[in-house]
Amino acid sequence: MTTSTKIHHDDLLLVRQALSGSHAAFRRIVETHEQSVARTVMGMLGSTTDAEDIGQETFIRFYHAMKQYKGEASLKTYLTRIAINLSLNLIKKRNKRRWISLNTDPVLPLASEDVFNIKDEKEELEYALRQLDPEFRSVVVIRLIQGYPTKETAEILDIPQGTVLSRLSRAQQKLKEILNIKNYHDEIPQKTVNQIV
Repeated sequence: MTTSTKIHHDDLLLVRQALSGSHAAFRRIVETHEQSVARTVMGMLGSTTDAEDIGQETFIRFYHAMKQYKGEASLKTYLTRIAINLSLNLIKKRNKRRWISLNTDPVLPLASEDVFNIKDEKEELEYALRQLDPEFRSVVVIRLIQGYPTKETAEILDIPQGTVLSRLSRAQQKLKEILNIKNYHDEIPQKTVNQIV
């Protein structure tokens, strides 16, 4: 049995136990995958209360849809797909609210982030990621932050592999530009660029 097959087998076993009413099995699913879900959601939304809410909502959605999980993908991949979709939905809602607010209150600033308050490389990276359009951000989060191969990234996002590669290339270029042209301090550490591109 390969490692991948064993993971799928273990995933299916835990899901079956949870479906049979085992709270311990579902708790094990959460404990095993909560860090991965958190990385995905924080990559998409930043370190916000919304990210915490979406992280919790990911597992709630999965709990109510467990019967649909057939094990074609690993549980990690399945949960990542839920987390990405919930994050993208929230981003759309935020953008819609911002558009409505801008139309009703012309003095509202376009950006709520204050780049002068960025304290460290982690915040710098979060800021840069938030500047990417969601379709590019999702590729960066899944492919680079989560480390999924191109094929699985394409499956999670339901797009062709070629689209993943072109979006990734454009996103990397944009991130380099953002991290190099921000002027709130003199020099951006190269280490930060190397972590994400």
